[in-house]
Amino acid sequence: MTQSAQMGDGTRAVRAGLPEASKNEPTLPGPVFAAHFHLPGDVSGPYTYGRDDNPTWTHLERAIGELEAPGQEGVDTLVFASGMAAISAVLFSQLRAGDVVVLPSDGYQVFPLVREQLTAFGIEVRTAPTGGDAQLDVLDGAKLLWIETPSNPGLDVCNVRRLAEAAHARGALVAVDNTLATPLGQRPLELGADFSVASGTKQLTGHGDILLGYVTCRDAELTASVRGWRKIVGAIPGPMEAWLAHRSLATLQLRAERQNANALALALALRGRDDIEGLRYPGLPDDPSHKIASQQMRRFGCVVSFTLPTRAHAERFMEALRLVDDATSFGGVRSTAERRRRWGGDDVSEGFIRFSAGAEDPDDLVADVLRALDEAAA
Repeated sequence: MTQSAQMGDGTRAVRAGLPEASKNEPTLPGPVFAAHFHLPGDVSGPYTYGRDDNPTWTHLERAIGELEAPGQEGVDTLVFASGMAAISAVLFSQLRAGDVVVLPSDGYQVFPLVREQLTAFGIEVRTAPTGGDAQLDVLDGAKLLWIETPSNPGLDVCNVRRLAEAAHARGALVAVDNTLATPLGQRPLELGADFSVASGTKQLTGHGDILLGYVTCRDAELTASVRGWRKIVGAIPGPMEAWLAHRSLATLQLRAERQNANALALALALRGRDDIEGLRYPGLPDDPSHKIASQQMRRFGCVVSFTLPTRAHAERFMEALRLVDDATSFGGVRSTAERRRRWGGDDVSEGFIRFSAGAEDPDDLVADVLRALDEAAA
């Protein structure tokens, strides 16, 4: 077992991806701004042109790889300009006309647009819900199974290992969207996935000021195909974004511990309220997803979801909040919430709230939410 595999999450997050110490050099080198590099004679070496690779990406990619698959050899990570760029790179590098892909029917709200594009390219798209491992029923003949667990925004959880084994037995590849869990919550490659894909925009970087995505894979041939797609479409992060993301990783464990604890505290405080239905948080012992989540997740995330009776009720609640920003996305150190139906892409009711717990003091956060709920119900 390597030293990285033996480290705790906090130690690993603080030290992941750092270069070997060198006298008078910074511990984390600054961003490298370069479109081209000195390249006399024959083409050789890792850095030739800015769309292909960059030293700042390299440090970040190594760091994410250490978090996603600590101590494992042959694991590669590729960073992208956004989570959707990473998702698209896997889908469109692996699928061809005539192939079949299985997507979650309750996943990220951009998936309907993805489905339209896949169908236009002659790819058959099948969908099934995340809960109950329902995707098992539509796997036959598939080239790729796409899993999102916990699902966004409904927070259902599926058995990744079971689905991965079934997909591989049928000759399908498996990709897991690990955005909501982060590598500190679950490690899809250890559960049998071929790809772990995520938006680094969310809790991974945690400050709501970076757009980033990544793909982690242990198969060199698969990695090469995703890398080729990145080069073709140019969906690359800027060096400043990559450097800021790497800097942010150092506090990931600290942020995750507080935010996940706040999410659980809030979920516990909301139990039993008459004005709330459909409360979901995988960390609640009575949540429908808790059993499987506790078997494959190490942390349950910072997102809580619940439903208020009407759109107007939900909007009153949002307006009454003082410590919570009305904003999309999730995973930031400042708590956010939104009425998800306003986007129109999620199959949720008008009063559905997706709440992302930040790093505020738990008593203050819970008190603000309960006060806002009381005002909204008055």
